[in-house]
Amino acid sequence: MTFDEHSTADEVLRGHDLTGTEVIVTGGAAGIGAETARALAAAGARVVLAARDRERGERAAAAMRAATGNPAVEFRTLRLDALDSVHAFGAEYLATGRRLDLLVNNAGIMATPFTRTADGFESQFGVNHLGHFALTVELLPALRAADRARVVALSSRAHRRSDVDFTDPNYEDRPYDPWRAYGQSKTANGLFAVGFTARYGASGITANAVMPGAIMTDLQRHLSAADYRELGWADEQGALRTDMPGWKTAAQGAATSVWAAVAPELAGRGGLYLDNCAVGQPWTADDVPPTGHYLPYLTDPGHAGQLWELSEKLTGVRG
Repeated sequence: MTFDEHSTADEVLRGHDLTGTEVIVTGGAAGIGAETARALAAAGARVVLAARDRERGERAAAAMRAATGNPAVEFRTLRLDALDSVHAFGAEYLATGRRLDLLVNNAGIMATPFTRTADGFESQFGVNHLGHFALTVELLPALRAADRARVVALSSRAHRRSDVDFTDPNYEDRPYDPWRAYGQSKTANGLFAVGFTARYGASGITANAVMPGAIMTDLQRHLSAADYRELGWADEQGALRTDMPGWKTAAQGAATSVWAAVAPELAGRGGLYLDNCAVGQPWTADDVPPTGHYLPYLTDPGHAGQLWELSEKLTGVRG
């Protein structure tokens, strides 16, 4: 069946019985992460919500159990801005002895003021990429224990704002720009999918990058009223526009993530950029890529290998 930008996560999952499927969704307590987790739970999966706020996470898990009738929704604390927390989460999950069929690396931050993680990384690169890199590698034993496990890495059309700067990824010397830093982290998410699949695809574990679409969630919490006006998301009085073309609901935003998780046509395929429930295509023209297209550096194998080596060096985590 063909899906598009209007499809919802529930529509994509219709007819899929995920009973017995083991899932982790980072950032699964809010926004499109919560909708992704809810839809997967409604299809029968056992879902772990991995997020930093325990009270909010436990509340979200309880709401999902009630809404779906699936008792197998649980919360576990994960802070992607602290490698100690990533290590603890990975060890705790592996100690359960459960395999992992699906890991959705959904959590992220966007256009933040300049800050550093507990380990000294620029926060957007550290949370959006390095934290997820370390988490995924930590969970490799559980992924290997599954039959053809899949990893979903949430990227963005914002990758066009910046390639990865391998000389200064953590803004030690160059001037900080919140949008370029966000773009770099989203490019890293795409390159991660390429590098991960190159290493583990032959053993049945693949990763794909997903563009969920433009959705109004907590992701925009660091933007000012001036930012909203400059981006065209609000009028001069500061009121949010309701006529923005191409914007999605959370249910529509979660659709490509769950399509990446269950689409039979993606079996054994990784290192792809997915947009609107379809495989994206590279764009080599000089103008801005249209929907469904990406800049070639997002999937460049050489860049992917370079990023993998850098990520191992920075995190101390090796696959």
